[in-house]
Amino acid sequence: MPLPLHHDDPQHLGPYRLVARLGGGGMGTVYLGRSTGGRTVALKAVHPRFASDEAFRARFRLESDAARVIGGEYGAGVVDADPFAPQPWLATEYVLGPPLDEAVELCGPLPERTVRALGAALCRALAQLHRSDVVHRDLKPSNVLVTASGPKIIDFGVARALGDERLTRLGTAAGTPAYMSPEQAAGVEHTGAGDVFALAGVLVFAASGHAPFGGGQAADLLYRVRYAAPDLSGLPPALIPVLTRCLDKDPARRPATAELAELLAGTDDFPTALPDTLLAETARRATDVWRLQPHRLPPPPQSPDAPTAPAGLPPALSRRRLLGIAGGSTLGVAAAGTGGWLWWNGRERPQTTGPARFARPANIPGRATWWARLDKADDSRPPLVVGTLVAVRGQAGLVTFEAKTGLKRWTATSVKQSYEFTADTERVYACVSDGRNTKGLKVYNVSDTGGLEYIAGPFADLSSGSGHAEPLAVFGGVVYLAARKGGDRDDEPWSLLAVDTKTGGRLWNQPLGNHVPGSSTDRIVADVGSGHLLYARPLLPQRTNLLVAHRLSDGRREWDLELPGRRLDTSFMDTGKPATDGRHVYFAGTELTAVGLDDGKPAWTFGKGRPKGDLSATTSAYGPPTVRAGVVYAAEGTRGVVALSAATGELLWETPFPGMPPGSMAPVLGRTHLYVVATDGARDQIRAVDLQTHRIAWSMDVPGRVGGAPVAHERAGHLVWTSGDYVCALPFE
Repeated sequence: MPLPLHHDDPQHLGPYRLVARLGGGGMGTVYLGRSTGGRTVALKAVHPRFASDEAFRARFRLESDAARVIGGEYGAGVVDADPFAPQPWLATEYVLGPPLDEAVELCGPLPERTVRALGAALCRALAQLHRSDVVHRDLKPSNVLVTASGPKIIDFGVARALGDERLTRLGTAAGTPAYMSPEQAAGVEHTGAGDVFALAGVLVFAASGHAPFGGGQAADLLYRVRYAAPDLSGLPPALIPVLTRCLDKDPARRPATAELAELLAGTDDFPTALPDTLLAETARRATDVWRLQPHRLPPPPQSPDAPTAPAGLPPALSRRRLLGIAGGSTLGVAAAGTGGWLWWNGRERPQTTGPARFARPANIPGRATWWARLDKADDSRPPLVVGTLVAVRGQAGLVTFEAKTGLKRWTATSVKQSYEFTADTERVYACVSDGRNTKGLKVYNVSDTGGLEYIAGPFADLSSGSGHAEPLAVFGGVVYLAARKGGDRDDEPWSLLAVDTKTGGRLWNQPLGNHVPGSSTDRIVADVGSGHLLYARPLLPQRTNLLVAHRLSDGRREWDLELPGRRLDTSFMDTGKPATDGRHVYFAGTELTAVGLDDGKPAWTFGKGRPKGDLSATTSAYGPPTVRAGVVYAAEGTRGVVALSAATGELLWETPFPGMPPGSMAPVLGRTHLYVVATDGARDQIRAVDLQTHRIAWSMDVPGRVGGAPVAHERAGHLVWTSGDYVCALPFE
């Protein structure tokens, strides 16, 4: 939603009264404004410190002219402008529709008919621009607004007239690396064919949810744009030949906009082709904008000794977020001036704490240092640590974020289910369908752009069907998997196998015996410890839990143990792996049990005869444990947290949780605190227990619910969890 005005924002720009902020960037601020007659517009105002720069004013005038050229049918119609004012400004119609990137985030990859209607309309928009000898040079999903009447192209801050190199030299590289044309990335003339290349990238994103050249650092992206083949996975087959032509490295071989419009033309007009969810979002924005009333923040408190911040510093607001807040604001944060992508190098920066410049969503706790939206974040398993990233499954696939900042990196749209992947803290490995008619199971790792890189298979004796394989663990360059034998019967036996990630060879293959899953949705959790592969799963209808150990060298089963209980415990599944320290594996149920890795025999149990509080008949007495440095930590009933000796099971200390009992997620151990999720059934908290005093140091309400259990990203110094449609993080101590 739009943001309050700052205390030092002007009251008016030209004849328009300012109502709210839509965001800001390094070069200017975008406001929502209303005329005396009630017309609502998006107002882009240049920061005063750039007003005296004649080159900048020239760029701003060109942006205004380019916006006028494309007009109101394919862009945000220019209502008014004063590029010669002391503070130059530009007013356009306020477009009621989300940016394309938010539309895909909301709906997932769009249907083929929607993509065709979108592409054909954008071809007509670009044709109108090119007929006036203007090229856009920064066409990307966030610069395409989706409305009920058709898409509109915005942000002409780096547009220029064909052949005019003067303004280009004011910056270095104009545009956004992920959607640049090869000629643009090489620093040579970007013609209308370059806009066609960028349009193809936009359509790839719309149809698949990922950019054709992935994500990552600008230098890597520019190299892939110039030399690598595009990733067209996830595209409808009929679109592949068309978009492949558009993404040709040679601009002479790309179709012109008129030909491309014919190739993309479908049978549906644009409104008919839009998904219902997208139409509903457009309607919501149209309603909300009329409810806004002006509100201005008071001056921030400042001590006499505090340094004064330079005027006009850009707020750390991402372009993606700003366009979402703007409800489809026509200009968003147009990079009007020099070096477009250099200015917006941080445009994906997530919201942070600090001065009250951002509207914190209702279910984001106050201690969270960053948060990022992820539609339908997976609450069945915790985020995965992958190098400097965390990976979380959402509706669009497996999505990664920088653990330190929350910057979204890449999305693996091929990875859709929670059982399809695992990781070794550096790489993600997956067993998914690649869309090819190949018999047998294949294993992939996920590249740093979200694409699939084949590493092993196909294993013709194993099924490649959906739900017929589950990667369990990765250790020492070996992926361990459970997989069903290839065949036509539903009762085909399952195997446990080890695959070398370097050679792609199968090291061993062992039957899982009688204790096999009905499908891979019957979760198996696994870990490697002291020469053993351990896996665990609940057995139904026996109401018992199974632990099995296999020898790493050849996969032979060493022992298995069924742990019956008064209550069937499935809570250990939420941790993603059993708790082990190389000597024991620790299991939570009616009691806490330590099982010897070498012989599979219980070494000690804890909890017999202890009060557990008020438990229901289906609730486990102990939550899933965490073990570190010779100490086992676990939640005990509704009473609190216990710390035990890993060697003997002796109680070392306990912390009561008055008013809010601990939940059923494994505690996370930091250097100075133990982090525990607490819940009263209606609301959740994250509580930090001081490891020296064993008292609760602080409690943090989570207005939503903690979904995927918290995980420590020690390298980034953050605790990361999911809550509703958000991934959140707080400092990890």
